[in-house]
Amino acid sequence: MAKQKRNTKGKIIAAAWELFYEQGYEDTTVEEIIDRSGTSKGSFYHYFDGKDALLSSLSYLFDEEYARLQQELDPDMDAWDKLLHLNRALFAMIDSRISMELLARLLSSQLITKGNKHLLDHDRLYFKYLRQIVREGQERGQLTRALTANEIVKLYALTERSLMYDWCLCGGEYSLTAYAEKMMPMFLGELRAEK
Repeated sequence: MAKQKRNTKGKIIAAAWELFYEQGYEDTTVEEIIDRSGTSKGSFYHYFDGKDALLSSLSYLFDEEYARLQQELDPDMDAWDKLLHLNRALFAMIDSRISMELLARLLSSQLITKGNKHLLDHDRLYFKYLRQIVREGQERGQLTRALTANEIVKLYALTERSLMYDWCLCGGEYSLTAYAEKMMPMFLGELRAEK
């Protein structure tokens, strides 16, 4: 039953963000989201108070991408390479499926939200998976032990948010994926263990 609820909520979120990207947030109606998701009006309002409530669901979409990536990554891949691969894949998803305006709206809403800030929820799959990768990388001697796993995860997440914020601030004038490919290794270079 819990999986069915997650699937219904996930269908609504995925449909909403597809429509937001295709036709813009303002031009997307709740009825179109319900139709695209193949769910019902009752299901929609069970999970969301309205269209605005979907803005905070972007973190759910990100976690769905991480769940997919978790299945495809080679468990023996170097932890450093895994972190960079995850960043590239997430940012490629943003470049191709998330409008800069909506990402900016999400980031700005997180600045004024009181209480639960979805992007900082450490119970999200995003943070759990990153902690797993970092701990394994430290155990294998691939990542530094000068910082705790939680400190490394925080630094990684901070770097990703910073790049997303800058991309929005610059009006999406460059490819987020291409820019991150250059910058992430520089920003996170000190995390690699000394060889």
